[in-house]
Amino acid sequence: MSVVSIIGAGSWGTSLSILLTNNGHQVRVWSRFQEEVELLNREREHKEKLPGVKVPESVFFTSDLKACLEGHDFVVIVLPSQTVRENTRFLAPFLSKDDIVVLCSKGIEEGSGKRLSQVVLEEAPGVRVVALYGPSHAEEVAIGIPTTVVAASPDRDAAMKVQDLFMSPSFRVYTSSDIIGAEIGAALKNIIALCAGISDGLGYGDNSKAALMTRGITEIARLGTAMGANAKTFSGLTGIGDLIVTCTSRHSRNWRAGNLIGKGYTPEEAVASVKMVVEGISATKAVKGLMERYQISMPICTEAYRILFEGKDCRKAVYDLMTRSKKHESEDTGW
Repeated sequence: MSVVSIIGAGSWGTSLSILLTNNGHQVRVWSRFQEEVELLNREREHKEKLPGVKVPESVFFTSDLKACLEGHDFVVIVLPSQTVRENTRFLAPFLSKDDIVVLCSKGIEEGSGKRLSQVVLEEAPGVRVVALYGPSHAEEVAIGIPTTVVAASPDRDAAMKVQDLFMSPSFRVYTSSDIIGAEIGAALKNIIALCAGISDGLGYGDNSKAALMTRGITEIARLGTAMGANAKTFSGLTGIGDLIVTCTSRHSRNWRAGNLIGKGYTPEEAVASVKMVVEGISATKAVKGLMERYQISMPICTEAYRILFEGKDCRKAVYDLMTRSKKHESEDTGW
């Protein structure tokens, strides 16, 4: 049995607490919101984010960071991407060199354009970071629906320990050394999911969504490989796998927000309606800077930025994508 400290008591943090408890581990979950802690300890259910899903009595919820981290074997970060730096700074005094930090937050830091593992290592030097990503809606993991993910880290031993920690008959974990590819795939698929939601909100069909997803993974891989990722990663669970589930599921908050934008809501109104963090919006802003830094052409992400931050009409964005100059599908034309 391991002692696992989960930082973040949202739907994913709560879902992972159930999985890890069922795996036989001692689990503590931290939230900065005392009202949320009291509700979870009393009701044993996250009524807003995971209604009807009961949390085992042994899971301890607390707003005391020291109490959550005391005697931990693993730390799991499940926070909105733009709060990871601030919260890791609070965590750092309780972490030791060689501690294994499991990163479940997905995104790119705005301003710096850094991957979240880089952010964690800047604030807590010496820890061993493993990114746990893949097609894994909290609503399904919480009730034991079969799910497969990837534990990605350049540290093979740490990745395998995380694999052992999370592996169960309903939660299969693969390992990968390509944390760059895993992080880029996990962050950018949210942008394409927003676009898929916009497409559906506009009333477009399956052809449109298939095109978005296929050309979207091309853009993701284009940037990822420029940043040092292995191209093969984007054909796996943290690439096309995560993209499929986020673009097609009604569980997807990014799809839901995009769907509302396609129906005429402003981005602010869409986020307020979803009532959860929509990571694709901050990712779009961060990726604009990365496109410029690496001189990468990403037409879908560019149009997403113009819709979200410049007020461009969605149908005009689609028209501009469809009427760009003619291209060969593959960048390596073979001609």
